[in-house]
Amino acid sequence: MSEPGVPRLGRDEQPSIFVPDDGDSEEVDGDAADGAAIADRAATDGGVESATGGTDSADLDPDAYDPVDVFPGGDLDLREGADSCYKCTSCDTSCPVAEVDEEFPGPKFQGPEQWRLKRKDDHDIDESITSCSNCMRCDDACPSSVPLSQMHNEARGQFVEEQMEKLSREYIRNRILSNYRFFADIASKVPRLANAATKIPGAMTLGEKLLGVTSEREFPEFATQTFREWWRERGGAQIEDPDKRVAYFHGCYSNYNTPEVGKAMVRVYEHFGYEVMVPPQKCSGTPMFANGMLKDARRHAETNVENLIEAIGEGADVIASCTSCSLSLRQEYPELFDIHGIEDVSEHTFEALEYLRIREDLEGELADTELADERSFAYHAPCHARNQGLSRQAVETFRDVEGVEMEDVGDSCSGISGTYGWKEEKYEKSMEIGAEMFEHMEDADGDVGMTECPTCAMQMEHGTGYEIEHPLQLLEDTVV
Repeated sequence: MSEPGVPRLGRDEQPSIFVPDDGDSEEVDGDAADGAAIADRAATDGGVESATGGTDSADLDPDAYDPVDVFPGGDLDLREGADSCYKCTSCDTSCPVAEVDEEFPGPKFQGPEQWRLKRKDDHDIDESITSCSNCMRCDDACPSSVPLSQMHNEARGQFVEEQMEKLSREYIRNRILSNYRFFADIASKVPRLANAATKIPGAMTLGEKLLGVTSEREFPEFATQTFREWWRERGGAQIEDPDKRVAYFHGCYSNYNTPEVGKAMVRVYEHFGYEVMVPPQKCSGTPMFANGMLKDARRHAETNVENLIEAIGEGADVIASCTSCSLSLRQEYPELFDIHGIEDVSEHTFEALEYLRIREDLEGELADTELADERSFAYHAPCHARNQGLSRQAVETFRDVEGVEMEDVGDSCSGISGTYGWKEEKYEKSMEIGAEMFEHMEDADGDVGMTECPTCAMQMEHGTGYEIEHPLQLLEDTVV
């Protein structure tokens, strides 16, 4: 399908002219004197001088070409995306933040409208861009494929870089939340001490007063042994097969907090005969994108792309057990960065359960299996799973397994959206967004929650008290 036409800059400011086949110009709109003055120029839409020297010339004239950098200092010019928006407001009606926050103007303003303002004048980025949770539901909702989340990320990055006070409490708090991996790595050296420190009476209250991190949540516990420590202790891969390799991008949370998810991934994939590689890696950048810390995200992306490209060169596909990580590698990396090899990483990245459903006869494998003890699950599809077309994969995978009852609790957002629900001023809104999910979970037959996203799991447990599992853990119980 062809892309929508993109009006050239200046259509609204320049008088339109018509050039007949005989070369004589005829004014259609605008002052006659102005029309005569520009008639000698090569005509294009809106009377803007052609960069190629006219309709009959294919030679590029650099002196006539005046590129417009909509966000000065940025790498991208998304005018085409902005002009593809015809203001249908589908993105606004799908936005969970706009639904609960009357002061938030919504994705349409945060994306196309801001780009239009930047085009006409040197407007500052509106501060409300920091209230976008980066759930990316607007991308899914747009019928014109406007790159809304890409626009939001670029705008948020510029706002933080140029307009946010670097010594403000908000900036320091957001920088800490964005770089969770740095602090988790330190805490993992003394996990018991770190876990005890977060449970000291008043510790979370102090954090709220000093940094604005909500005291309403319990800080996630650090594992006494990280996934990578377990991986080294077991001696790495137990299967060698150069024709059937995957590189596991475990992400921060599966390494430092829930290594059982990573272990389940390894055991399941080895059950299907895969050689699992665990390359060096940093954070996927998801929390950094959400907080406008694009320089931090790029530094992490450079390390990740370098190491994942090496694994791809050895015949591996990239597998992530967190849907936010897989979405980051697949979509946000190539949208925001120009790192060598980044497109290859995007094309070779899959979510872990998705990959098995594509490459293996998972339905046949599960056909004759059953759990010894019947279990019922309330499944929530993360927003970042929906963006990848994976909203029902867990339900579809386990629906015919004896002893497993899987109930989808609806398409509402969990509300936490990574770091969004950890901010003092956003906590109540995050719980209001998640209220529908909580209600559906409590009405479901199951008393165990299931999701692929670690922060959605936090919110589900926080709002209902349910134990939460990852689909890989159930798959391990079923087939291994």
